Amino acid sequence: MLSQLVNRCRPLPSGSRLLILGQGYSGKTVSQLFQSLGTPVLGTRRQANQGANDLCFDSDAGIAPSLSEIADVTHMLSCIPPTKDGHDPVLNQLQPLLRQLPLRWVGYLSTTGVYGDTGGQWVCESDTANPSQERSRRRLDCEQAWLQSGLPVQILRLPGIYGPRRSVITALQQGRARLMNKAGQVFCRVHVEDIAGASLHLMHCANAGQRPQIVNVCDDHPAPSSDLLRFAASLLRCPLPAEESFEDSHEGMSAMARSFWSENRRVSNRLLRQHLGYDLLHPDFHSGLQDCWQQDVSQVETFSDSQSAID
Repeated sequence: MLSQLVNRCRPLPSGSRLLILGQGYSGKTVSQLFQSLGTPVLGTRRQANQGANDLCFDSDAGIAPSLSEIADVTHMLSCIPPTKDGHDPVLNQLQPLLRQLPLRWVGYLSTTGVYGDTGGQWVCESDTANPSQERSRRRLDCEQAWLQSGLPVQILRLPGIYGPRRSVITALQQGRARLMNKAGQVFCRVHVEDIAGASLHLMHCANAGQRPQIVNVCDDHPAPSSDLLRFAASLLRCPLPAEESFEDSHEGMSAMARSFWSENRRVSNRLLRQHLGYDLLHPDFHSGLQDCWQQDVSQVETFSDSQSAID
């Protein structure tokens, strides 16, 4: 839970101010952590409507924050994906503005998809990127653009992101989960709260002179999706969907689903954990899904029971 993360984190130095470009699922969690620790946070959305700290950035419409709105920003995290033509909307529109800020650290959320298919073998940051999907090639292009921007950039490569309201538990509850088996296939993942915690940790490391250009942010335990589904069903005490063979179901999958299943890799977090010293809040899916269950189900049931008692 975010409260556990807050309790073990050290805030940024006084005078720090964070700008999050793109307050979606990950960006919002990062914002909650930093605000809980007392760091002022500015965030952008396509349509700003959340008060003075909520800014509008819409590259398609040419709408961007002004220098006066972000002049004292010291740390920045970009969660905005590439455009369809492979360009980074932040760099395209804001790069001259960003150069005028007193930035100490800039993070760019990318994807471990840039490693491509390794046949289930381990990969780390020193391995050559070999993306096979067009969306991953666009990400790699944007990584290079950020690294060549002259800003104090660090690339955070992320696998599948899950967390409260967005996990296999939600899929089971909504009847969308599929129990699929493909021999030898594993997926890597990270709990959204560890994206927030790792981002803060990397800012502290950079301040201490440790700033590797690229860091994998993932948990310790690549695993088949069927393992997660079985564990989630045990938490919910619900039946599993019918088991399917990947070979039998492949043709009926969407193009996006087929692309995910076409790549198989194990992504190492050794740099983040052993060399940079980040201690994952959720080192495997057992811990992460237990947290999702507590936040999605247990707390709701407890609240409902309390309301029934009051009523």
